Amino acid sequence: MSMNITIDWTVVVGLVGMIITLLAYFLLQAQKLHGNGLVYQLMNAVGALGVALSLLFGKFNLPAFLLEAVWLAISIYGIVVARRTRVQ
Repeated sequence: MSMNITIDWTVVVGLVGMIITLLAYFLLQAQKLHGNGLVYQLMNAVGALGVALSLLFGKFNLPAFLLEAVWLAISIYGIVVARRTRVQ
């Protein structure tokens, strides 16, 4: 079985998004970030956006795309809630 892997911008954006998301989770587990902190939420949002873009413009996968879309929405919600909390 032979696999042809083409590295284009969609693969690079998806890989960077995946790395950012996994790094955010690792830093959370290592207690270097807080789950309700802005940096953690931004890392999750950027990571999810990167993977979602790679799926939209590369090889589409509906379950993976829906996961990333919801992940991005939850991250944006967290950013908004954190911002409102800081303002008060």
